[in-house]
Amino acid sequence: MPNHLTHVITAEESGQPVGPLLRRHFGLSAGLLRRLKLREGGITLDGIPVTVRATAQEGQCLAILTEGAREPQDILPVPGALDIVFEDAHLLILNKPAGLPVHPSRGHYLDTLANRVVAYLGPEIPFRAVNRLDRGTSGLLCLAKSGLAAQRVSAQLADRAISRGYLAVVEGRLAVPSGIIDAPINRVPGRGIMRQIDAAGKPAVTHFEVVRRGPRRTLVALRLETGRTHQIRVHMAHLGHPVTGDFMYGTELDTLDGQALHAASLELNHPITGERVRLTAAMPGYFEGLLQTTPPCHSEPSEEPCPSSFCWHA
Repeated sequence: MPNHLTHVITAEESGQPVGPLLRRHFGLSAGLLRRLKLREGGITLDGIPVTVRATAQEGQCLAILTEGAREPQDILPVPGALDIVFEDAHLLILNKPAGLPVHPSRGHYLDTLANRVVAYLGPEIPFRAVNRLDRGTSGLLCLAKSGLAAQRVSAQLADRAISRGYLAVVEGRLAVPSGIIDAPINRVPGRGIMRQIDAAGKPAVTHFEVVRRGPRRTLVALRLETGRTHQIRVHMAHLGHPVTGDFMYGTELDTLDGQALHAASLELNHPITGERVRLTAAMPGYFEGLLQTTPPCHSEPSEEPCPSSFCWHA
């Protein structure tokens, strides 16, 4: 049964064209509005399909379809395990395991999260991952089941209305209990997706707090103000405490399928109801083992000083 968003036309709105009413009440982007126009029954008044130029009258029910159209996609369905944390008609939020790519790419056509989701949801709902997680990062990933839901959640990301919390095991013992890393991030020329701290880059702000210190590693909780590619990994490496197992910015571990970084919490406004959704995903069990393990080292553990170029809030 198709899902709809509805609005009953008020006396003040009587006689107005449908187009402005759609933008005012549903916040539709131009692209989404174009797709709705092309869909059979995409826009209706009292159940009757109308164009955006139709005139609405008091008491009529203006409705739009919210579920995804049958858009072509080249992602093949491959059944696989999904750890579903939250699901309704509009969102699917998963706890992704480390080592599982999100999107198909060269060498990963059939072994991705997208393949599993398409098999689970069926071909009528396109795969729409709203936030990003690297292959080696575990934790909460938000998927939208409709273009409208994707648009509204993406807008929250842009407006920084979504709160994302992470847990990471990092190398070394942080000397301060908490702090803020405010350092712009830019691409490394000629190095693909690799990033670096660069004064000419985009602003990037990461908040961190020490949860627990092990013999030579530290468990930290992190919160992002911005969402740059590899932000936590780049910031912690620049701080001198790379995420454990990070092959790109630290040292790879054969025992890990990725880096010890976990998207542990996610808060957002539901794209349709507006209610605040708060979700958590428990820390992977192997983090504790990484924290307590003493890596081979010839010197005694030390609490390294923090660079003066950072803004620290103890």
